[in-house]
Amino acid sequence: MNEETFSISNTTKGKLPRLPFELMKEKVLGKEYELSLVFIGKKRAQTLNKTYLQKEYEPNILSFPLSKNSGEIFISLEIAEKQAPDYNLPFEKFVGFLFIHGLFHLKGMEHSSTMEKSEKKVRVLFDIK
Repeated sequence: MNEETFSISNTTKGKLPRLPFELMKEKVLGKEYELSLVFIGKKRAQTLNKTYLQKEYEPNILSFPLSKNSGEIFISLEIAEKQAPDYNLPFEKFVGFLFIHGLFHLKGMEHSSTMEKSEKKVRVLFDIK
């Protein structure tokens, strides 16, 4: 049985970056992990952040674990495009940077130097520095 373990939805009018999202997901979470990646606008990002995390700001990415082997990642293309220059990355690479960051949160990691080192190893594999 070949079940889908990865899906991408774009709820924006923006064009999605051409990145190997599924390969990134498999590198960090494995082939069996079920992941839904949703690209959203900044209003929806802010609403999700307020509703589920009780935070007021507009996030660039949100990661929600659903179970040990499944989760969802929401990325705001609008916010990512605005923030990419702050990270000295082209928009497309910044979206990859954010996605990898979200994957490690789904893996259960918290912000730390250990998380940063783990992210960097994966970013290098996908030429996102």
